[in-house]
Amino acid sequence: MTRVAVDAMGGDRGPETIVQGLMDALSTREFEALLVGDEAVIGPVLDRYGPHPRVELIHAPHVIGSHEAPSAAVRRKRDSSIGLGLGLQREKKADAFVSAGNTGAVMAFSLLTLGRLKGVSRPAVAAFFPTKKGFSLVLDVGANSDCKALNLLQFAIMGSIYLSYSFNKARPEVALLSMGEEETKGNDLTLAAHDLLRSTELLNFVGNIEGSRILDGVADVVVCDGFVGNAILKFGESIVEYVSETIRESVSSGLKAKLGALMLKSSFQTLVKRMSYEEYGGAPLLGIDGVSFICHGKSKARAIRSAIISTCDYVEERVNEHIREQLAQLSSQDTSRGGTGLCQEGQG
Repeated sequence: MTRVAVDAMGGDRGPETIVQGLMDALSTREFEALLVGDEAVIGPVLDRYGPHPRVELIHAPHVIGSHEAPSAAVRRKRDSSIGLGLGLQREKKADAFVSAGNTGAVMAFSLLTLGRLKGVSRPAVAAFFPTKKGFSLVLDVGANSDCKALNLLQFAIMGSIYLSYSFNKARPEVALLSMGEEETKGNDLTLAAHDLLRSTELLNFVGNIEGSRILDGVADVVVCDGFVGNAILKFGESIVEYVSETIRESVSSGLKAKLGALMLKSSFQTLVKRMSYEEYGGAPLLGIDGVSFICHGKSKARAIRSAIISTCDYVEERVNEHIREQLAQLSSQDTSRGGTGLCQEGQG
């Protein structure tokens, strides 16, 4: 049975939300949970639900704050809920880790504790974007502000494999985010990445797309560097709050506005739901030699539940094993063509 370590201290809403999301996930999925955090804080919350045969509490004396520098946290708080939670995975006591805590700290501890998958030059954070056709997986959205073409090629492969096995998408369509659809447009990075993406048969590459086309759902996987990805992710998240706030202000402006809002209430709710990150819960850190899912700091119980279930899917579908195989195949293809070690760190 899959064992998931859950950071009980992460997130803006406190342990109550984490525990509720965990209990909701346990009611619909068979897995075991290691709930990591301050026993004095978590214990009373767990007591309200009563003992659960598939939940074990692991005491962690320290918490990493949302604004703490990851480098300092790695040095000083190895016994934090994040540090101990990922340590359980290294010790083979857990198969995966889920946290709504400090994103930078989760990434730093994941790399330090678990390392990278063989063949991966840099891990990437993947995030789901709602589209007219369902969703697109965008990566990287924050792990790497500066990238090389090789990094983007590997992001594309990892994202494609993740969708193939965790979401049963056959031959996901992969696109490169650029300033124009023409292959001659873009900066040095996108021009070089386009050539690599086009040259491999391991991907179903459909070419460049502009940012305005992401929500059209023209590709299942969209790759970019972490600086650009994080910027569009934060902008996208702000749209949900902006739309909700605008509607509330309009409703308070008069009777006609209230009647109109009432008639469109169902449509507004559907729109907000489609734009919400809670549908998928968490973003996997692809490329580490383990499983680490990062949730939004504002996650509610539903998002935590979704993230834990997605984590179980990732483990049970052996996504990392398939990534290793594909990268090994990519390296083999490059060698057979007389390449110069394209798939090694520092190339591209």
